[in-house]
Amino acid sequence: MITVTKTYLPPIKEYIKYVEEIWKSGFITNHSKYVLSLEKKLKKYLGVKHLFFVSNGTTALQIAIRALDLKGGEIITTPFSYVASTSSIVWEHCKPVFVDIDPRTLTIDAKKIQEAITSKTKAILAVHVYGNSCDVEAIGKIAKKNKIKIIYDAAHAFGVKYKKIPLVNFGDISILSFHATKIFHTVEGGAVATSDDALAHKISYLRNFGHNGEESFFGLGINGKNTEFHAAMGLSVLPKVKTFISRRRKLHKLYDKALKMAKLTKPVLFTNLEYNYSYYPVIFESETELLKVKNSLNKHDIYPRRYFYPSLNTLSYVKRYSCPISEDIAKRILCLPMYESLSKKDVKLIGKLVLEALEG
Repeated sequence: MITVTKTYLPPIKEYIKYVEEIWKSGFITNHSKYVLSLEKKLKKYLGVKHLFFVSNGTTALQIAIRALDLKGGEIITTPFSYVASTSSIVWEHCKPVFVDIDPRTLTIDAKKIQEAITSKTKAILAVHVYGNSCDVEAIGKIAKKNKIKIIYDAAHAFGVKYKKIPLVNFGDISILSFHATKIFHTVEGGAVATSDDALAHKISYLRNFGHNGEESFFGLGINGKNTEFHAAMGLSVLPKVKTFISRRRKLHKLYDKALKMAKLTKPVLFTNLEYNYSYYPVIFESETELLKVKNSLNKHDIYPRRYFYPSLNTLSYVKRYSCPISEDIAKRILCLPMYESLSKKDVKLIGKLVLEALEG
């Protein structure tokens, strides 16, 4: 079976070394040794001032919304993302206002944001789709002009840089996902990153019940902590990430060659980007062609994913906004298998089957 992604698991001896130390210490949670070590290493690797390891990327989004006091306001966001981007806004009692996407990059169209801003707008929540950067400079100017906040969902953008600046340094807050499907993972996990000292203090207690020491509280908080076991997995995986990115870059080129004759398009990477090759999305000429290819691959035990589908502005629990580009792309885009242990033989086979299905 070939799935759309496959979790990297380090040699078990590497992980067990950490587990043995956890057993000796008896400390398994509450910001212990390995959690603190992972946070320190991630701050260095990602070049960010403050980073807080949390239970998952969705919790990271919820904490970011709380930290910026956005409750009750409108948040301008993209309809082309994983559902967590929208559900977190709704869960935190805010209203998502959808702005359509750029048909080339598939990220939120910065040129359409200004006209969506109202007196109730409190923030922009933009997504670096497939690790492809939003137009961070244009969005930054809009936010500054209108005195609103920016959250970047960088769940797919681990290690990605724009003009040599790590993407997690843009906006007021960036969030990351360390789910098992990501290039860097901690099985389950995520992070909230910021350069703002005051926000960092607030995030630090929001993820830990609001604690100020053992017997007093700064304010309201939740349990957003993560454990020593998850941090140990992160510490085992992190040293290999650069190798993973290099391997994925080669697989991308191999896919490009294998699919050269297919009538497919791909998202265009934003300018001046150091990319991480997280996914391999392809856009078909029609949904009918997509389904034909998907079904053909499934018959050969190959499982790509309609990522992202459906367009989030069509969800039942949000107000419907017209986003024709997102709705169209969501019906025609498919992510082909992409992970560092995928073989060249498998890529060639997938390419061959895609071509045969399109020609048949």
